[in-house]
Amino acid sequence: MDGPNAAALVVFALAWLFYEPLLTAFGKRRGRVLNTDLTIIRTAWMQNMTSRQGRLLDGQLLGQTLNSCSFFASSNLLLIAAASGALFGGQSTFAAVSALEVVQTSSRMLFEVQLALVVACLARGLLDFIWAIRQLNYCLAALGATPDPLPEGERAVFGAALARVMNPALHSFSAGVRGYYFALAAAAWLFGPWAFMAVTLGAVGLLLWRQRWSPAASAIHDFRDLVERR
Repeated sequence: MDGPNAAALVVFALAWLFYEPLLTAFGKRRGRVLNTDLTIIRTAWMQNMTSRQGRLLDGQLLGQTLNSCSFFASSNLLLIAAASGALFGGQSTFAAVSALEVVQTSSRMLFEVQLALVVACLARGLLDFIWAIRQLNYCLAALGATPDPLPEGERAVFGAALARVMNPALHSFSAGVRGYYFALAAAAWLFGPWAFMAVTLGAVGLLLWRQRWSPAASAIHDFRDLVERR
C-alpha cells in the first residue's frame, strides 16, 4: 500500500474509532449536542409514563422504534451480502471493477482491502442494531412489569430505571445508523485515497453539524429547555 492510501486509511481509522470521544469533547466545549438533549427528553418520557393510567401508547412508540431497528438490521444484512459477494468474486470481479475509469485500485489486494473495509463498517453497524433490538426488548419487558397504578413516591425511581435501559438502546441504534456514513466513506476509497480522505472528513463534519447546528438539533435544544422548566 502506497503512502497516500496508507495516510487516508489512518485518517479513516481515527475518525471511525474516535468519533464518539470527539463528539463528547465537542459537546463539553461548544455546548449541548443532539444526543445529550435526547437523553434528557427520553428520561422525561419515562418519568411521565409512570404517572399515566394505561401505557399502551408508550408500548406502541417503543414497538415502532423496535421495528425501525429491525428494518435497518435487515437492510444491513443485504448490503453486507452484496459487498461480500463482490469481495469474494475473485479475479473476474476485480477485472470488471478496475476497468471503470473512475475506480482507482492498483492491485487486487488493495481492491479486496477496500471492500473488506466496507464490509467491516456495515458489520459493525449490524452488531449495533442487533444490540439495540435486544435492549429495546428489555425495555418493553421492564415497561410491562412496571406496576399500574404506581405510587407517586416511586414514580421517579421507576422512571429513572426505565430510562437507564432505553437510553443505551437508542444510543446503539444511533451508532448503527452512523455506520452507514462510515461505510459510504469507506466505499469512496475505490475512487482514490484523496476522495477517501475527503469523504471521511466530510462525513464527520456532516455528523457534527447534524448534532449541533441542524434545524432538528435546534428544535430538540428548545424542547429540552421546555421539558426542564417543568
